[in-house]
Amino acid sequence: METTVILAAAHADTGDTAWLLAATALVLLMTPGLALFYGGMVRTKSVLNMLMMSFVSIALVTAVWLAAGYSLAFGDDIGGGLIGGLKHVGMAGIGPDSVHGTVPTLLFATFQLTFAIITAALISGAIADRVKFSAWLIFVPVWALLVYVPVTHWVWGPGGWIANHLGALDFAGGLPVEITSGASGLALCLVLGPRLGFKKDAMRPHNLPMVMLGAGLLWFGWFGFNAGSALGANGLAAAAFLNTLAAGCTGLLGWLFVEQKRDGHPTTLGAASGAVAGLVAITPSCGAVSLLGALVVGLAAGVVCSYAVGWKFTFDYDDSLDVVGVHLVGGVIGTLLIGVFAIGTMTGGPEGLLYGGGLAQLGKQLVAVVAVAAYAFLVTYGIGKLIDKAMGFRASEEQEHTGLDLTVHAETAYDHGVLGHGAPVSSSVLSPAQKVKSPS
Repeated sequence: METTVILAAAHADTGDTAWLLAATALVLLMTPGLALFYGGMVRTKSVLNMLMMSFVSIALVTAVWLAAGYSLAFGDDIGGGLIGGLKHVGMAGIGPDSVHGTVPTLLFATFQLTFAIITAALISGAIADRVKFSAWLIFVPVWALLVYVPVTHWVWGPGGWIANHLGALDFAGGLPVEITSGASGLALCLVLGPRLGFKKDAMRPHNLPMVMLGAGLLWFGWFGFNAGSALGANGLAAAAFLNTLAAGCTGLLGWLFVEQKRDGHPTTLGAASGAVAGLVAITPSCGAVSLLGALVVGLAAGVVCSYAVGWKFTFDYDDSLDVVGVHLVGGVIGTLLIGVFAIGTMTGGPEGLLYGGGLAQLGKQLVAVVAVAAYAFLVTYGIGKLIDKAMGFRASEEQEHTGLDLTVHAETAYDHGVLGHGAPVSSSVLSPAQKVKSPS
């Protein structure tokens, strides 16, 4: 009863609310941006399937989040820092006058929903070109409830063990978003196995302008992702905003430097990937490090991730669009470097190694990274195996060879998409409209 009185007496700040409304829209835009980014990186025969995996994640995760996800992630803790309660199932008890800090609770819940959406969509890049769409429809809501929701409670929920007991820092999602999606992507890579022709056939991006456009939209939305996590229109949001811009720039430059040195050519794909790597790494640390720290975090991610994307060929796992090499590795870099570059003027207390904090914070960050990565990998592997046994997770060889666009969705992204890719296509996979001959 006392809590109800407090909520009723509280009032949302109009400036903070306006900023978070805009930030929420920016983060939602990141998922269509990711769809374009991934869509440009695959071959022409799977473009639409890649777009669909991102867009359908918006609908699936929204349903799960509103039904139970928000309550389990941000409800009062009932399990020793492991999970929230069911008080707000179906968003029960949360009206337009309820306030979370200085913003409406409904807006806070929607803002957090956009994080859950893009995290699920990110995983699709690791298993591009070879997934049954029906299996993806089952995987996404189950994964969101069993993996994303608990980790989010650990990191940001009331009483969550990582934030409240361990004391690790994560401002905008290095643990629940980047490391969780990367570790989960690796697990599904192992469940599904490599694409047909992996390490033999050229699997180059089919549309680099689309990749660059997607990267640009991601960068644009990332300001809402990181600066919005301040939950207010304030100085911390401004610092996170600038840190985000700076790290994206040094990530881009670091990746291009490696490409020039190693390959002799700076590429557009490298520029897009480097910017994303820098943005991934600064996500957990944008509210903890100074501008100098942000520049170093972005540069470290751009350089290290440019090498990490090649590990799949060494260790023989087929991470189709480098989710492991960019999001897992970049997330680990950004989360760990908080323990080195955290500064009290940003964190309000904890400091990293370079600012007199010793190794304590670095140790906390390391424990959090290992725990989240291990949990996400193991649970996702289990979910993937169960779905594979129940209905099959991987598309058939014929579907993969011909292309998922035509065989699953009965569409092609381009008029010439049916020609020159794979075996002749049976008319049984064509829609009635596609069976009609063109007048030309």
